[in-house]
Amino acid sequence: MDFRRSRGIHTPITINSDAVERVRSFRFLGVHLTEDLTWSVHTNNTVKKAQQRLFFLRRLKRFGMSRRILRTFYRCAIESILTGCISTWYGNSTAYNRKALQRVVRCAERIIGGELPSLRKAGRLIKDSSHP
Repeated sequence: MDFRRSRGIHTPITINSDAVERVRSFRFLGVHLTEDLTWSVHTNNTVKKAQQRLFFLRRLKRFGMSRRILRTFYRCAIESILTGCISTWYGNSTAYNRKALQRVVRCAERIIGGELPSLRKAGRLIKDSSHP
């Protein structure tokens, strides 16, 4: 990945006589990194994955599961996806990306029929310098 502003022709980088391939995006420990360090690719993939889990949440509600079980499923299967490595990328994500994530949370709230923790709280925790 090259983070320089001027994108000229660069000499290939070699390690142990093997050329290192340049890529536009790379997935490392579940986080999609792009060469321009925007988090749109990561956010889109996270939202897509969470929406797939919303299908199962709807199915559980259709089967008549209690609100407690639905909330537990949400916390285990959906919230864990939305908050994975959140301290790394949430603070620098755009308002559009944050809105897409919050849309998933609101959809889950409508399915469950109760209030769920908002991702805005995570944003406040990230900006708090006294928080560990």
